[in-house]
Amino acid sequence: MSPLIERLLATPDAIDTADLHTLLRDAVEGGASIGFRVPLPDPEVSDFWAEVFAELTAGKRILLVARDAGRIVGSVQLELAQRPNSRHRCELQKLFVLRTHRARGLGTALMAAAEESARQHRRTLIVLDTSASGNALGLYARCGYTRAGVIPRYATDPDGPLIDTVIYYKELAPA
Repeated sequence: MSPLIERLLATPDAIDTADLHTLLRDAVEGGASIGFRVPLPDPEVSDFWAEVFAELTAGKRILLVARDAGRIVGSVQLELAQRPNSRHRCELQKLFVLRTHRARGLGTALMAAAEESARQHRRTLIVLDTSASGNALGLYARCGYTRAGVIPRYATDPDGPLIDTVIYYKELAPA
């Protein structure tokens, strides 16, 4: 059965909010270099999602979620470039899949949904960055993304050491 992928448009109910908090915490505690350090304080989790939903409301961001048995088990975001010279592109950010739900095709399904959403918003270029030692490198290659290069010591892993980041892009056919 295909995973259910849907777009969240507004601040979620309490159950979805709890699922999103769990998703972020699981990613960070699992070693994902996504802007946070361990231990991850609850206020940082709440503030992160509040900022995401403010940007959704402002039309600057798209949030797609994957559900299993009605619960959110994965997500991905597209930040829509806003400047007049860049409205053809977006940045794929924060691809999360619960560790308990990996290797089931959710990452691939989220990527395909993100690309379709980008096309619907007239975006023909997707860029992203990821840890050079991250779990998603193979996924991005399988999804047809081109590796543009590596930036050394770009960020820290959640537990502290500096790590390299890899930049990828993909050109999309217009919708």
